[in-house]
Amino acid sequence: MDKLQALSMFVETVRCGGYSAAARKLGVATSSVTRQVAALEAELGAALLNRSTRHSSPTPAGLAYFEKAVAIIDALAEADGMVGDRGDEARGRLRVSVPVEFGRRVIAPHLGRLLTRHPGLEVILNLSDQLADLPRQQIDLAVRLGSTLASDDIISRPIGHFERWLAASPDYLARAGAPNHPLELTDHSCLRFDHGGAHVSWWFDDADEHWVIDVRGRLQSNNADILREAALSGQGIALLADWLVADDVRAGRLVRLLPQFAANTGRASCTIHALYPPSLRESSRIRAFLAFLQEVLAA
Repeated sequence: MDKLQALSMFVETVRCGGYSAAARKLGVATSSVTRQVAALEAELGAALLNRSTRHSSPTPAGLAYFEKAVAIIDALAEADGMVGDRGDEARGRLRVSVPVEFGRRVIAPHLGRLLTRHPGLEVILNLSDQLADLPRQQIDLAVRLGSTLASDDIISRPIGHFERWLAASPDYLARAGAPNHPLELTDHSCLRFDHGGAHVSWWFDDADEHWVIDVRGRLQSNNADILREAALSGQGIALLADWLVADDVRAGRLVRLLPQFAANTGRASCTIHALYPPSLRESSRIRAFLAFLQEVLAA
């Protein structure tokens, strides 16, 4: 018995829910899958699958074995990728973590270009607004917006910048009027990002002065797109990243306000960083993804 092949066939049988579906996915005969899984069970002296005519599900022992088998197969695939990870061509698996809306709106529309350009690259894209623990979560590269914590264990590389735009819908402005100065925002309903319960003022700058505005409003959210949707529905004025609202402003669904002022939420940074471990400094996979990101951001 080829142990690695048997493990792979067992894993696909669990994932597909049966021998026939696993065989189709692997491009082999169903009899080959059943024979390899049976040999694996015989070697282990335990049943790994509950069998029926149409479906196969893992036994308790099979489920525990499945989780370990997946880890072994993933680790081997990663090891294979690392061998050729110092060449000119990006090959192997790359696990990437990006903020949810940034990933959906900025990165996802262009992923096809990356995959076409690097046919040997496999990308696992995780969308999360939580700061990833790269080693623990086995993340190769994380994209984060704003400030990052300095660390000897993580390289933090600036790859771009964005702006925060003040925006509201035409309906809201027709009802409440448009502010002509940041100080007038205290008279408006402002849609605010929830910073874990801490009140964060909006900061505005021009060439000569700086204003800190204690804005108020009836809606807060820790998801920027919720605030965008509320602004679109006429609920108030939002301060959001340009990449999130630029299309709405171009289409007239939102109006950009006070563009002559640089706007921000407190001391927040507007830098986009790529984070990755020092061990991947020379990785062709990392280089390929960084080049892709910088190309997308430049556009």
